[in-house]
Amino acid sequence: MISLSETLARIHSPDRGLLTRAQERLDRLTKPQGSLGRLEELAAQYSMITGELKPAAPRGAVFTFAADHGVAMEGVSAYPREVTRQMVLNFLRGGAGVNVLARHAGAEVRVVDIGVAYDFEVAPGLIHKKIMPGTNNFLLGPAMSREQAERAVLVGAELATEAVEGGIGLIGTGDMGIGNTTASSAITAVMTGRPVADVTGRGTGIDEAAHARKVAVIEQALARHRPNRMDAMDVLSKVGGLEIAGLAGLMLGAAAARVPVVLDGFIAGAAALIAVALQPRCREYLIASHRSVERGHQALLDHLHLTPLLDLDLRLGEGTGACLGMSLVVAAVKIMTEMATFGEAGVSERDM
Repeated sequence: MISLSETLARIHSPDRGLLTRAQERLDRLTKPQGSLGRLEELAAQYSMITGELKPAAPRGAVFTFAADHGVAMEGVSAYPREVTRQMVLNFLRGGAGVNVLARHAGAEVRVVDIGVAYDFEVAPGLIHKKIMPGTNNFLLGPAMSREQAERAVLVGAELATEAVEGGIGLIGTGDMGIGNTTASSAITAVMTGRPVADVTGRGTGIDEAAHARKVAVIEQALARHRPNRMDAMDVLSKVGGLEIAGLAGLMLGAAAARVPVVLDGFIAGAAALIAVALQPRCREYLIASHRSVERGHQALLDHLHLTPLLDLDLRLGEGTGACLGMSLVVAAVKIMTEMATFGEAGVSERDM
């Protein structure tokens, strides 16, 4: 397995000259310049990232990382911890929201057990990469050791590398883990410098009392552990999650392979905060699929300088928003490669 430092060193800024050349081609297509709006931006961005002026429509894969969280025992979620295991089985049967939308988008779903508190049998579509059976309760102690956090990041990087080698040209992020909005809020508060209450939402739909408890748990944990925002691995190990670490690694591995990553919602955004802190050039490979209704999502999007493609009041996770975003990326690539230019179509260009 390649080391984390080697992965970070392989990530380079895309050639912005290709962005200009791609836009020049888009401007020659049979339409008023700029009339396809953000689809044109997406097409040019995809060309810039991949280094191809006329890329083929990519094969897509959504990686849904699953892990349990010790902090869930503090009453921060409306659902019991067992739901993580149960939803993994639902993913494998093809019955979850991410499965439906992935089929719609023509993408694969790859489910990764990186830290579920249950031992799954071997099953088609399940990737066994368990680091530990869920994180520790970070109210009482660090969520995991620094070494475990780094191993989880490397799992994601390795999976991205293998996917690209297998012909995947577009990667989506997904997550499953009861308690993971608590970990994501903690990461967001640290990395953005925003107050905990400003970036902590209702997650799975908790009531007012549970929300107040959730905010208090995060505040107490941050006061106890004092995670260093200048050291992303310190933050991740103290208040993060295994699926968040895996997603951060997935982003880094994809960026190293020059493949775009379509982010899902709040949990993916928290992972992106970690990935970009580890390697700032990673940000140029990220596409935000949507704006979640989770309170902290806009704060982290602002911090990352990412503008979401959609705003549909989504808050499910799993990779559902990423699937929708991936379908838009593929549509944008097809506009770039399948639409005729004025010259090819014999259509007169504008006079003025």
